[in-house]
Amino acid sequence: MAPPAGSVQGLDQKVLQYESFINDVLRRDLRKVLEQRDQVYEKISQYLQLKSTIQSLEDAGSQQLKADVDLGCSFFVQARVDDPSRIFVAVGFGFFVEMTHDEALRFIDKKTSQLTLFTEQLTKDSAKIKAHIRMVLEGLRELQGLEDLPESQRRDVF
Repeated sequence: MAPPAGSVQGLDQKVLQYESFINDVLRRDLRKVLEQRDQVYEKISQYLQLKSTIQSLEDAGSQQLKADVDLGCSFFVQARVDDPSRIFVAVGFGFFVEMTHDEALRFIDKKTSQLTLFTEQLTKDSAKIKAHIRMVLEGLRELQGLEDLPESQRRDVF
C-alpha cells in the first residue's frame, strides 16, 4: 500500500528545508569562517615579513636606509630614512606605535602567537560547521531512504 500523498509532499518539503538550511546557512557560515581565517593568516604573514625586514636592518647595521615607496597605482618614489633605529608598527584598529627594533620584535612574537591561537580556534569552528553539514546530509539521506555511499565515492563537504 502506498503512503498517503500528503506525507510524501511533507517529506519533500522537509528535504527542501534542510537543503536550503545547508546551502543558505551552514555553507555561508563555513565560507565566512574560512575567509576570516585566511585574513588572519595574511596578517601573520605580514608580521613575519616585518620581522624579517627588521632582522635584515639589524644585520646591515647602516645608519641610513634607502627604499622605494609605492604611492599607489604602481607609482614609486625613492625615500631616504636618516635614522632607521625606530619604526612605526601597526598594532591594530588603525593605530601605529613607534618602537625600537627590539620592542617591535617582541611585539611581533606576541602578536603572531595570539593570531596563531585565533586561527586554531577558527579551524576548530570550521570543523564543527563541516560536521554539522555532514550530520544534516546524513539526516537527509535517512529521510529519503537512500543507501550510504561507500567511502571511496565520498568527497569533502566544501
